[in-house]
Amino acid sequence: MTARFTRGFGAAFVYVLATQAAYADLTANDVWTDWKDYLASTGYTVTGDEQSSGNSLTISNLSVEMPIPEDEGSFAITMDALTFAENGDGTVDITMPDNIPMTFFTDADDEGPVSVALTYAHSDTAMTATGSPEDVTYAYASSRATMELTSLSIDNEPMPEDMLRILVAIENIDTKTRLLNGDLRTYSQQMTADAVIYDVAFDDPDSEDMGSFKGAMQSVSVEGTGAIPADMEPNDFNATLESGFSVDATVAYGAGNAAFEGVGDGEVFSFASSSQGGSFGVKMDADRIAYDVEQKQSSISMQGGELPVPVEIAAAVSAFNLSMPVRKSEEDQDFSLGLNLSEFTMSEMLWSMIDPASQLPRDPATVMMDAVGKGKMLFDLLDPQESALIEQSGKPPAEISALTINKLLVSLVGARLSGTGDFTFDNSDMVTMDGFPRPTGYIDLQLVGANALLEKLSAMGLVADEEVMGARMMMGLLAVPGDEADTLNSKIEINSQGHILANGQRIQ
Repeated sequence: MTARFTRGFGAAFVYVLATQAAYADLTANDVWTDWKDYLASTGYTVTGDEQSSGNSLTISNLSVEMPIPEDEGSFAITMDALTFAENGDGTVDITMPDNIPMTFFTDADDEGPVSVALTYAHSDTAMTATGSPEDVTYAYASSRATMELTSLSIDNEPMPEDMLRILVAIENIDTKTRLLNGDLRTYSQQMTADAVIYDVAFDDPDSEDMGSFKGAMQSVSVEGTGAIPADMEPNDFNATLESGFSVDATVAYGAGNAAFEGVGDGEVFSFASSSQGGSFGVKMDADRIAYDVEQKQSSISMQGGELPVPVEIAAAVSAFNLSMPVRKSEEDQDFSLGLNLSEFTMSEMLWSMIDPASQLPRDPATVMMDAVGKGKMLFDLLDPQESALIEQSGKPPAEISALTINKLLVSLVGARLSGTGDFTFDNSDMVTMDGFPRPTGYIDLQLVGANALLEKLSAMGLVADEEVMGARMMMGLLAVPGDEADTLNSKIEINSQGHILANGQRIQ
């Protein structure tokens, strides 16, 4: 229910705040008609009183409502008046109320009916649409736009105003969107905002639990393209994807910060984070989904609760990317996975718990991985029914047929492991590797500083002498000395017979 509601809410909210008349012809009436048709195609019921005056069309008592599937509730947006005004030069201005109420009601919770009221408010707003029904460009700008929780009731009982506070504000928002109207409504959009600010707080009236979460992102920008089917299936996201829905968007920001402090189970807890910029990208269509996340110069501090000491960590770069197929296929499809944690550091107080004598180097740590491969999904990942069947059967959801490690790097406490590799997998042979598809390929590894690290760990009492000896024997079996001091090189191969070789010598 939650996922379906979120997608439906997004469709209506984006339409109201961004596209208001993006599909407009050069007349106000055509703008309104197309808006109604769009909302109806996504599962909404639209009602309102229409009144024309000259070159303007005003919709009074406007209500846009969507029922939640299985009669579990509803979501609605209301406006006192919405006006479309023709300017006589091929453009149409759209005017909305300064405050737009939104309500969400559900009776699916065990605690009884839940009713939530939100208000979208904006000031110094200008919206203009230009173009033709098939190709429309519009602009939306506001000096400040906010979404705020105005009331909450549970089991028909109004909750205290200070029980929950939610406020999200966008400063100086400016958007430009071009839409091409057809069987698929394709769009491209650019948005900028000086800042996005959020302020959330709660105070449980039945206990001492409370908390406050505040933060902001500066210099926010959004670049995106996508497609929306003319006849969406609001209660079936998989069918919507099959109909052509797609999105390719990237959100970037110049700097960010967040802070949380609260009390839970009698324990005081606080958290703070900051970064000097970052981005989040997502791509999705019927065939695949991809994420690309990065933060620069990020730091986190935590204290209280069950933490024995304050925690402070930081990294120059924190990044993650994933691209994978989501549709069942008989043919191999590409996937990729990347991780980058560069120049990771932690406070001396944390180090002192691990290494009070300061025997280990405090050099910043780095972990990197870049891998690509091929495989096939054995079910439609975004189909809830197929997902449930796979979960019940206990069968693997996918098969991997190839994996290439373009880069592997782990550098910390004075040691450095790096490598590359390339493998193929035979999924018809699950016996040779005891339930895992038989691999064929190699991995090249280089380990620097291992012996020095073992000596330090032994001196600290973290590794026993016999364990050090065993580790060195294993490294002698799997690796050969490199040209530099305390350097080991190793090439591990698995051939087509399932034999494992280390530097050309069979070990299994």
